[in-house]
Amino acid sequence: MSIKEHKIKIDSLEWFYRESSPIGRSDLLPVLLLHGIVSQSYSWRNIIPALANQGTRAIAPDWIGYGFSAKPEKRDFAYTPDAFITALEGFIQALELERFSLVVQGFLGSVGLQYALRHPEQIANLAILNTPISTAAKLPWKIKQMGLPLAGEIMTQDPLLVDRTLEGGSRYRIEDQDLDVYRKPFLKTSASGRGLLSTIRNLKLDLAMSEIESDFKQWQQPILIQWGMIDPWLSIDIAQNFADSVPNVELIKLNNVGHYPQEHYHEVILEDLLPFVRRSESK
Repeated sequence: MSIKEHKIKIDSLEWFYRESSPIGRSDLLPVLLLHGIVSQSYSWRNIIPALANQGTRAIAPDWIGYGFSAKPEKRDFAYTPDAFITALEGFIQALELERFSLVVQGFLGSVGLQYALRHPEQIANLAILNTPISTAAKLPWKIKQMGLPLAGEIMTQDPLLVDRTLEGGSRYRIEDQDLDVYRKPFLKTSASGRGLLSTIRNLKLDLAMSEIESDFKQWQQPILIQWGMIDPWLSIDIAQNFADSVPNVELIKLNNVGHYPQEHYHEVILEDLLPFVRRSESK
């Protein structure tokens, strides 16, 4: 099942997204997949076709400021969680996704969780892969330093920061042809680095984590947590404490897996993710 690439302009923002649609009619709910910091929708390249093969429409956008989506200057887009949520609302509405499964990963994945809390009626179920979900979660130094005055401006213009961050977080080497895709936006325009810089400076992680930690205690829909155990930035304790405090959660621990599980261990992820999102419209 091939992945198709699309662009759609919503208000003044152009979104790039990857999608696979099942052959023939399917009554299964679609799945929306959201990537984390320095990454892009390409990280879901091995997940999207597998979802489509089971009859599930799978959509993975590049966040605004990332990948091949628009990279507005900070005067035109605030790069705060609220700005990302508002933009995501427009994207979801434009694609006419009324009810869907949501899959999030990484820093920025937390913005997807904030979206879910504000639109619970749209979310059939929720899968969380190594995403900050607790006030104990802090921005790792490897990412935090990209937002420092002066140093951040220089660091975020270096395309090799993508290699260092993705491989450092996942703890495994990524193939050169894949790194070429991740680096390409940074090689094409300096706006990629400025978007990353603005995101890190405006992520408001402490506020986001307080919202997630408190509001998910009333969450009703099923949650699947798949957690890489050798994540250098987010410990398993974060996932365990969340699972212990929120109803209807299943926690699956992935041995020898780092911060970006879908990058190297898609087959392991799919074993539980495919049946979890196999939800029909009538359910």
